[in-house]
Amino acid sequence: MHRRMAITGDDVTLDQIVPVSRDFTLEEVSSDGELYILGSDVTVQLDTAELSLIFQLPFGSHTRMFLQEVARACPGFDPATRDPEFLWLSGYQCVEPEPDSRKLRGWNFAPGTWPGYTTIGGGRYPSHKGRWGLEEPWFKGAGSILYRGGMMEQTGFRLAEMARGGGPSWGRVRGAGDGRQDEELEEARREMSAAAGSRDRVFAGGSNFDNSRSNGKSLLGDQSSGGQDKAENSLARQNKSKSEITDLVRSSTITVSDKAHILSMQKFGLRDTIVKSHLLQKEDDYTYIQNFRFFVGTYNVNGQSPKECLRPWLSHGIQAPDVYCVGFQELDLSKEAFFFHDTPKEEEWFKAVSESLHPDAKYAKVKLIRMVGIMLLLYVKQEHAAHVSEVETETVGTGIMGRMGNKGGVAIRFQLHNTSICIVNSHLAAHIEEYERRNQDYKDICSRMQFCQVDPSLPALTISKHDVILWLGDLNYRIEDLDVEKVKKLIEEKAFQTLYAYDQLKIQVAAKTVFDGYTEGELTFQPTYKYDTGSDDWDTSEKCRAPAWCDRILWKGKNITQLSYQSHMALKTSDHKPVSSEFDIGVKVVNDELYRKTLEEIVRSLDKMENANIPSVSLSKREFCFQNVKYMQLQVESFTIHNGQVPCQFEFINKPDEESYCKQWLNANPSRGFLLPDSDIEIELELFVNKTTATKLNSGEDKIEDILVLHLDRGKDYFLSVSGNYLPSCFGSPIHTLCYMRQPILDVPLETISELTLMPIQSEDDGSRLESPMEIPKELWMMVDYLYRNAIQQEDLFQQPGLRLEFEHIRDCLDTGMIDNLSASNHSVAEALLLFLESLPEPVICYSAYHSCLECSGNYTASKQVILTLPTFHKNVFNYLMAFLQELLKNSAKNHLDENILASIFGSLVLRNPAGDQKLDMTDKKKAQEFIHQFLCNTL
Repeated sequence: MHRRMAITGDDVTLDQIVPVSRDFTLEEVSSDGELYILGSDVTVQLDTAELSLIFQLPFGSHTRMFLQEVARACPGFDPATRDPEFLWLSGYQCVEPEPDSRKLRGWNFAPGTWPGYTTIGGGRYPSHKGRWGLEEPWFKGAGSILYRGGMMEQTGFRLAEMARGGGPSWGRVRGAGDGRQDEELEEARREMSAAAGSRDRVFAGGSNFDNSRSNGKSLLGDQSSGGQDKAENSLARQNKSKSEITDLVRSSTITVSDKAHILSMQKFGLRDTIVKSHLLQKEDDYTYIQNFRFFVGTYNVNGQSPKECLRPWLSHGIQAPDVYCVGFQELDLSKEAFFFHDTPKEEEWFKAVSESLHPDAKYAKVKLIRMVGIMLLLYVKQEHAAHVSEVETETVGTGIMGRMGNKGGVAIRFQLHNTSICIVNSHLAAHIEEYERRNQDYKDICSRMQFCQVDPSLPALTISKHDVILWLGDLNYRIEDLDVEKVKKLIEEKAFQTLYAYDQLKIQVAAKTVFDGYTEGELTFQPTYKYDTGSDDWDTSEKCRAPAWCDRILWKGKNITQLSYQSHMALKTSDHKPVSSEFDIGVKVVNDELYRKTLEEIVRSLDKMENANIPSVSLSKREFCFQNVKYMQLQVESFTIHNGQVPCQFEFINKPDEESYCKQWLNANPSRGFLLPDSDIEIELELFVNKTTATKLNSGEDKIEDILVLHLDRGKDYFLSVSGNYLPSCFGSPIHTLCYMRQPILDVPLETISELTLMPIQSEDDGSRLESPMEIPKELWMMVDYLYRNAIQQEDLFQQPGLRLEFEHIRDCLDTGMIDNLSASNHSVAEALLLFLESLPEPVICYSAYHSCLECSGNYTASKQVILTLPTFHKNVFNYLMAFLQELLKNSAKNHLDENILASIFGSLVLRNPAGDQKLDMTDKKKAQEFIHQFLCNTL
């Protein structure tokens, strides 16, 4: 039958479907590991004494009637009835696979259990709880477990068969004395976890299942550690009381999205999407609000290890919180943590937190996420763990070059019952004068923090797309326009509201530049920064930092009541004091009976809509022109899709023989989605040229031209035209090209730029140019000369990011040759220099010399010989950069730079892996830094 055709009495008779006999049951089932989508096909299990069979029926009232009739027709047990042979099923049976652990991947169920089911209108349909596998198991003990078999897509049946007692031993449900099967199942689970290839784990049903994903970023700072592995190994070595939390984690049924499984499934159907959309619209009809107590804490620990009990901070309340959200900043200030993203401090602070949670409750750890020194922990009470789902994590680095993870944010998003919650922990730019940089960091985190959804057909979730947002961290906003003594005097007088008027965060929020729509409680405690470590005394160091409320907690959403907001002076480990806030947050909890009724109403209405008209939409615009596109400067054009009277699903699709629906410099947001009748959606076309795409646009090999195909499911295609012009830039241009350009690149004819860009590197010295080339690119000289004259003693040079607007100004000055107009901070020029080196299509040390450099790392004589083999312009640039860096090191007493810092920063830019975006082996990374280190410590 057609997979979407409803079953009616005219189609089949019961004896054509199954022979009814003794020992026969027909039940609807679902698997713990298989995501249940409302409106999807109904999975049915047929059990007899001889076999167990799984197949699928269309979701609708006719299927429900069919299941009722089968149940009614069952004759019950009759000893005289002969066992059926089911010969007619041979055409549907799949070949029994080998006992390979890989066959388990589609199911992910806890040993010995099947998820629950409930009755809807007399038939068997999953309840709201059942779809997450939260109800009591209905089948335990001896018997068979289902593995995934063949799929009969044409018929709509998916069959998997096991003969009772005759299947392979790994496919049996665990029973008494079945130890070998247990071991094989556990081995299969370990294989699945290892295959996913990530350390960032959550725990479900007694096993560790990996749900991490690659976020597609090649940014150095966007690497997170899910240090649970090390932390739990450590706790396991402790006594029973200290390992109690970890044991609870492993026994808790925390259900999370299994993306590896979801992506292997068929795309979700239009009917599923319609059901979900209608359920969302009617959510108030089947949910009620229940308050949960949240503890939110933030602590900048200044690179220290825990030296005191954290209970005065984490367990000061009488009532045990339902949820703990605990964030740290500056977990580790060592260079190893900064450049290699590994630190023992993660395990130490995880243990300290776990041992200091409220003693009146038992907690399960849901997630740990860390990026360099920014770490976020999420715990829930044991009894709530089963109601936590869709757990996702993300990191955004906003440090130097917009990617280093010493500054930025980490986040955990999850679903608690029917409420979506996002917790963000951020550490923004430092120094009192850098409030604009802090504003930019906040905006970067908001725009770049995107979470994958359970349904891969839906666009990624941003922070703002959650019911509840809790934002904590060292936001680093200071008190301005008051001298240090005046600030301390107001604190001594406890005139906090007078002092608060000068708070930078208050001023920026009032100007709607950051945290628009967020709320912060009244500050009734003294500033939490900066103290002498180990005391309550204000900073007595040479810098004598002014006190400030750096550590803050804000929130956004409905049904949120703040109960407390305070600092904790008893803790003296750091130069910051920890801050906490407790909230009562109203969470939407599902009433199962009302949910079933609502679902039935939606299904009934959809039955009437089957085979409706073909969808059609209207577009507000189909032609888009992007004028004067510049390097790393976003341009956005938008249009509106208006839907007609039929629900539709849209998606931008690939053109023939193309790997993506658009060119690399273009992106449609959202690129797919769903529209209810007579509704609209705005689509933004984002054009952004970066190091990957700039070179071909400079050379003319690529142009700002593209055609997008907007496809409607069950409907027609719409074609969108994109055009424009790109302004060539020194960013993304080869070194030899720039050396031959004595004029600014924007004054050079496009034909000449194209010819010089496409010229092979080795032909650079053939003397065929009309003008003699420069020894190094003039743009490189301009930036280095500016830094030599203005920033030779600048503290934190190449470690603190600049401002985006200043980078755009620097780029324009370089491309137009108007260097006299250059007016930017030292940090912005330093970052522009790093971005310039990163954008070179062929790095300073050519790709061909990469492996030779690694091989002779540690041998300075051999290393110099490798440099001598470089093309002339590349050799000149390398020597020029090394000489400049040596000048910086002569002023290390002022700028606090050392050889290790500079080798780490420039090693990854000057000496790049030919494999491109492939993750660098840690050994190779250290060798590359050692290679550069030699030239910083020795005479050139």
